[in-house]
Amino acid sequence: MKPSGEVLRDPSCPLWVHALANHPENAIIRIMFSPQPIGYVKSPYHDTKQIPKGLHAQHNADGTLEILPQFEPGLTDIEGFSHLFVLWLFHRSEGFDLIGTPPIDNRPHGVFSTRSPRRPNPIGLTVVELLRRDRNILHVRGLDMLDETPILDLKPYLSSISAEKLRRGWLAEAESRARE
Repeated sequence: MKPSGEVLRDPSCPLWVHALANHPENAIIRIMFSPQPIGYVKSPYHDTKQIPKGLHAQHNADGTLEILPQFEPGLTDIEGFSHLFVLWLFHRSEGFDLIGTPPIDNRPHGVFSTRSPRRPNPIGLTVVELLRRDRNILHVRGLDMLDETPILDLKPYLSSISAEKLRRGWLAEAESRARE
């Protein structure tokens, strides 16, 4: 049986509660913080089926990151960066699977080596190109999130890892098999 979990919301408390159905003690784990959105994505995607997936999927969709007005001062000097990391919430995902077979491979992999939305903590990470800023609205390219996705944080994209040192893990093997 695959380990899985069910995400529950405790209405009396701002903390997420995870009931782990296959945990030996059937324990309940409380996350020690409650993330609050700093804004929302405006995307052309309204259904997960619309988002490009698979080997060589291109994420070229334009959209906006609409940051809540109270967080606008935090955008000061962001225009100097070409790309941003966007941390966001898989707000429509329920439960998780620790092992799954991604749509781009016929072999199972651990959730932490995939981009599956079915994660113990439903947090997404995307790199987008910053096209321009209009006050609290960032115009971006490269979206792979649904419209109205909650944004948890933004960080400038900085990488000192050379292309020669990067490894693509199981994805490189899947791409090689697809070419055969």
